[in-house]
Amino acid sequence: MGRVTETGVVRALWHVPRRLRVLRDDLLTLKSDPLPPSLWVRWLPHGLLCLVGFGVAFGAVAQFVDNGGVGPQLALLLGLAQGGAVVLALRRPVPAWLLTTAAMVVSAVEVRRHLLAGGAHDFPWPWAAAGIIGQMAVLLLLALRVPTRVTVEALGVTAFLTYVVQGLLGANRYQPTGLLSIILFTVVAVLGTALRGRREARAELVEQTTLTAEERGRRTLLEERSRIARELHDVVAHHMSVISIQAQVAPHLVENPSDELKENLDGIRQNALEALTELRRVLGVLRSEQLGVPKAPDGTGAEGDTAPHAPQPTLDRLDALVENTRTAGLAVSLEVTGDRRSLSPGAELSAYRIVQEALSNVLRHAPGASVRVMVEYHTFGLSMMVVNSRPTRPAPPSSGAGHGLLGMRERAAMLGGGLWAGPEPDGGYQVSAFLPAQVPTDGLDHVFPAPAPASDPDPAAPATHPKDSPA
Repeated sequence: MGRVTETGVVRALWHVPRRLRVLRDDLLTLKSDPLPPSLWVRWLPHGLLCLVGFGVAFGAVAQFVDNGGVGPQLALLLGLAQGGAVVLALRRPVPAWLLTTAAMVVSAVEVRRHLLAGGAHDFPWPWAAAGIIGQMAVLLLLALRVPTRVTVEALGVTAFLTYVVQGLLGANRYQPTGLLSIILFTVVAVLGTALRGRREARAELVEQTTLTAEERGRRTLLEERSRIARELHDVVAHHMSVISIQAQVAPHLVENPSDELKENLDGIRQNALEALTELRRVLGVLRSEQLGVPKAPDGTGAEGDTAPHAPQPTLDRLDALVENTRTAGLAVSLEVTGDRRSLSPGAELSAYRIVQEALSNVLRHAPGASVRVMVEYHTFGLSMMVVNSRPTRPAPPSSGAGHGLLGMRERAAMLGGGLWAGPEPDGGYQVSAFLPAQVPTDGLDHVFPAPAPASDPDPAAPATHPKDSPA
């Protein structure tokens, strides 16, 4: 038992030098740590603390000279030290604490001589009133900016020196202030530590919220591009199937085809079949993410997607889309002008999706509004416009991710077109898009351009539509 106790004492003594080194590194430092300016009135806290420092200095000098029996020169130095420490704590809190603590020790020793000589009665000792106020201000500023460990160390050293001066040295006929001062110092240290923790928690929450918003925007963009990729695969797979069938039938349309022609057509067919197989394999992976998604009564997915193997919609189904929107309680009018003709499958699909998304946004964010859908065929492309009037009642909260415009712009840019959206003067909202007849063929870098940063605000963020669901 004695050996165990001896071993524990040795271990405790072995940790003492390291603890003392940590204490020295924390408290004996001149590191700058400026007080952050206020968000409301930038320099108001600094000005108030300068006034506090002036009051502490003036009160300390008057108290030491009038009641403490300290000489004017030394009293002036001690007052400037205690008041200046408050101002110094705005930038260097730990050196300010060292200064005001040292001033307390010097003033307590000097006043003690006067108390022992009988020159003063009921003087607040070892902490004078001005010294308590100054030390409280310094400890508060220190706790607001340094780690909790350093605050506890400073408070512990202050309590220890107060005990040494009052409990071990002692004096005669004085008013003890040691216990009261330690209680007040503890209160301000705890308050400062709590405020510092709250400030750090709020900063961390803001940072986490920003990261979450960026991640949500990035995820929405990736989901939209994945959906576009699935639709493009459908279109490409159809054309590859046609190529394969045509290559297989072509030899039978020519009388006595040559062996070279048969070989070339057979190669075209084989390449088309291989490409079609790869497309179906990739498409199966993309569509596997949709398995298990509950379907709505009309056969669409949870987010409005059609069934995984249903034909992709085109502008021929625009009348049905408008009619379905009317059944949902929205007044919609459709105007189609120009010479109607078939566009590329990608343009037909993107045009349908853009109109569908615009109508969905009106349903979600502009209840009671009337909508005009205008589609015009041009020689060089197709223009669309969806305009709604001012809503007649507030929109209910929407669970959408808020990136519907992003998806529509992605579709228009994929085909070399553009999309514009913004509020109308009468309080309504307009979405306009143009899709060219000839799709650019400058590679996948144009079809899937690099995503814009998710944290950037939408330059055409809607006023009437506070949120937009994914396209």
